Amino acid sequence: VQLQAYGGGLVQTGGSLRLSCAPSTRTERTSTMAWFRQAPGKEREFVAATRFSSGHTYYTDSVKGRFTIARDNAKNTLYLQMNSLKPEDTAVYYCALTRSTVILSNLHNSGAYGYWGQGTQVTVSS
Repeated sequence: VQLQAYGGGLVQTGGSLRLSCAPSTRTERTSTMAWFRQAPGKEREFVAATRFSSGHTYYTDSVKGRFTIARDNAKNTLYLQMNSLKPEDTAVYYCALTRSTVILSNLHNSGAYGYWGQGTQVTVSS
């Protein structure tokens, strides 16, 4: 499975962006998809995830209330709507996929995901 992530760009503080991620094949109902990000000099960190089996969504604390992860089943596309962006949100954003339902305690673990997109740069200017 190949993942194509796009939608990044340069935005001012307080602005919005929507990232998209399209898998090359249909995703199974048991899949879990997530967004991670990596800022310069920092480790890759979990941002948000959704488990297809339940439709539930999960977020890291720093983006709760500002970011929304959503999946369009008809378009087989995952989105990350990012509002009220801050300079600390600047990073390369990656989408990730696994064909299984990831347990709650492991959603933040990048090792739980077997497929990754190429990353899309998000830069928030102050």
